[in-house]
Amino acid sequence: MKNKTLYFLLTGVIAISFFINSCKKEDQSNIPNLLTTGVWQLATLTVDHYVGDSKISTDTLNTKCDTTQVLVFNKDNTLTYTNFDCRIQPTAKGNYSITSNRLYLNSNITVQDNTTAGKSQPFLSVQFVNLGQFSLVFNTGDLQTYYTAAQVRTIKRYGFIRQRTTSK
Repeated sequence: MKNKTLYFLLTGVIAISFFINSCKKEDQSNIPNLLTTGVWQLATLTVDHYVGDSKISTDTLNTKCDTTQVLVFNKDNTLTYTNFDCRIQPTAKGNYSITSNRLYLNSNITVQDNTTAGKSQPFLSVQFVNLGQFSLVFNTGDLQTYYTAAQVRTIKRYGFIRQRTTSK
């Protein structure tokens, strides 16, 4: 009799476990949480020049920059960038969204830079290269999937590290 009760109880626990685990999860992505937990400081900025799929040169930018550049993602899908392009300037603000395939980030943030126009939207379409607990790397520029063998392409690679925040 004890064994029958034990088997019945064990079968019930297994059935309940399958039922609970089979429920559809609403959001299985950790990307929004990783982006919005902390402050991202620019660590590296490189520009790669390609012809077709062959890299012809790499330029490292901001090597003599002593200004801290900070990117902050907020849970309400807004973001801010402080001191873009190694220039002390007001904090730029904008909105962002992550594509459904979780490979790209789109943002309408407008920043001041050293171009002839003086303003740009550098993160209109950003490809995630790496997103971890302490590092964020993404590419911008000529990111099209298909290109000809003679097509000249330029890709900027931003490398950010998460900064510790102190709570009061």
